[in-house]
Amino acid sequence: MDTIKEFNEHVMGSYGRYDLVLEKGTERTAVDENGKEYIDFGSGIGVNSLGFCNEAWVKAVCEQANSIQHTSNYYYTKVQADFAKKLCESTGYEKIFFGNSGAEANECAIKIARKYSFDKYGKEAERNIIITLVNSFHGRTMATLSATGQDVFHNYFFPFLPGFVNVKANDIADLKAKLTEYEGKVCAVMFEFIQGEGGVIPLEKAFVDAIFEECGKRDILTIADEVQTGAGRTGKFLTSQNYGVQPDITTLAKGVAGGVPIGICMAGKKCCDTLTPGTHGSTFGGNPLACAGGNAVLDTVLAEGFLDEVNKKGEYFRKKLAEIPEVEGVDGMGLMLGIRLKSKNASEVCKACLENGLLILTAKTKLRFLPPLNISYAEIDKGIEILTKILG
Repeated sequence: MDTIKEFNEHVMGSYGRYDLVLEKGTERTAVDENGKEYIDFGSGIGVNSLGFCNEAWVKAVCEQANSIQHTSNYYYTKVQADFAKKLCESTGYEKIFFGNSGAEANECAIKIARKYSFDKYGKEAERNIIITLVNSFHGRTMATLSATGQDVFHNYFFPFLPGFVNVKANDIADLKAKLTEYEGKVCAVMFEFIQGEGGVIPLEKAFVDAIFEECGKRDILTIADEVQTGAGRTGKFLTSQNYGVQPDITTLAKGVAGGVPIGICMAGKKCCDTLTPGTHGSTFGGNPLACAGGNAVLDTVLAEGFLDEVNKKGEYFRKKLAEIPEVEGVDGMGLMLGIRLKSKNASEVCKACLENGLLILTAKTKLRFLPPLNISYAEIDKGIEILTKILG
């Protein structure tokens, strides 16, 4: 039976899929069921940070699969301990909670923020509001959808959870006004340094500094959603390092395990012991296979010179994109880039690229690029050549 027909008969239609069946991949090249090759400028929406079937990553995951593939979190595993230690030492965080996705990581952050204020100020204080940004995206669970600052996602699933207030990104006056309006009721401000699904839009440093200054005055936790930006994507292991700040909580997922489902919530000293036994959990969180994949990614990304190369390739990629006549502007940081088009429709361009052997993404009206972090200059050139041809 035709794969797509069989798939659609048995899988819920919650995604708008392209008519493409991917069968295998090697490094930065995907191959469909007919043997056609595609340069990957999307890496599974930023997940395959080392490309397809990276040798070191495959070895680590396979060795772990031959050792022990899962235990419950009633027990300890060395691979999880090693991975947590590497993450803490490389980021400056104290402790970690492991889940399975970015949404789970953000759910954990929300729970930590609310329990932190509950424990310190009491239930009667009702100090539980979390400020998020207009145009943000934090996940598709009920809590993270409620936190997401885009009206397009606020449909069908009523009632959404209370306790979330939106502030306009890069609007310091709006931030201060909302903090004043809800004085004594806010437990956290949650934000993405670069709004990925919102159109690859970086926050201004002055706005980020204002978040930290205002939150510091009020004992309000800062939560950075680095699900898409973390693990080296923007040229530093954490994008916060590009801004010179350290949030109380940072969430990771996507590329940090190189293709195995994972979610990570990292907490600093102020709130790292907020979650106590029985207050949160995840059956598959810290799964040995995911941690083994994560160790392989960290060993590669944190190796000397690797992130310098990500920055250099990002600048090269940006320059090449800007040279295309149809491109109005390039946004983003490192190897997380989005382009504004002068006249073409991003969705139509994305489809045309697919037909010509190039996998790219969209974000609102922009084309979005999240290539594997180890992509070569030759592969960048080849992909740009295809894109230039399509954009005319």
